[in-house]
Amino acid sequence: MSLVGSYVALSKPLVATFPVFLLAWLRFAIGALAMLHWLRPPPAEIPITGATHRLLFLESFLGNFLFSICMLAGVSQTSAVSAGVIMAAIPAAVAVLSWAFLREHVPGRVWGAVGCAVAGIALLATGKARDGAPPSLVGNLLVVGAVVCEASYAVIGKKLTGALGPRRITALVNLWGLALMTPFGLWQARNFDFGAVAPGTWLLLLFYSLAASVWSVWLWMTGLRGLPAALGGVFTVMLPVTAAAVGVAALGEPFGHRQLAAFALALAGVLLATVPVRAAAGR
Repeated sequence: MSLVGSYVALSKPLVATFPVFLLAWLRFAIGALAMLHWLRPPPAEIPITGATHRLLFLESFLGNFLFSICMLAGVSQTSAVSAGVIMAAIPAAVAVLSWAFLREHVPGRVWGAVGCAVAGIALLATGKARDGAPPSLVGNLLVVGAVVCEASYAVIGKKLTGALGPRRITALVNLWGLALMTPFGLWQARNFDFGAVAPGTWLLLLFYSLAASVWSVWLWMTGLRGLPAALGGVFTVMLPVTAAAVGVAALGEPFGHRQLAAFALALAGVLLATVPVRAAAGR
């Protein structure tokens, strides 16, 4: 989740260079090349069932394809700090989806967490940027869509870890993402001037691709094998914290009183959503 938060923030300079679909397609293509050796099934793996194939597709469609579109398009229209505040709603969203689809128990305080997340987002929406312009409602709503996609990704990933190993899941999900994004990526690549991209931007693209498609997915799937999905959602708190920190430290984005208050509300929501889960785990 720390890796996800860092690449969410660092994708902002990337979307200033690459169109959204082309950037996402390059990410999946680089990830596919890096994980070719992970596609081979291990000797002990049982054959993939039709239900598992459907879960793999949904995991990629929601957690890779739609998440990439919503996140990249949203970050291109809002700040990394704002994206971090909004994404603090992920633990509550994971808990609600875990209740709905995995029948895991969700404490009543989770609804208070949802309220805190909504209040933090509303506080951002009523503020103004440093240049006096209102924040982008569309950009913030797209990041909200990315929250739903990321929460779905966490819940579906928990079901997948019962059938496949982390490396196979990571490679197959990325391959589906590449297939889904290829038509759109090729369409935007036709008129793009690749020669104008600076060497440093290519290095940033390489980090973004490996972090988004390989490292973070493999780490997440490995961790989920031993945790309930709702408890895994606790650790998504590192996503908004890292995204905001990178936005301020690396991109020089403002972090004033309004952003601080919104972030405090968001983290209060995380606390409400996760304290009961931790208490249950301790018992």
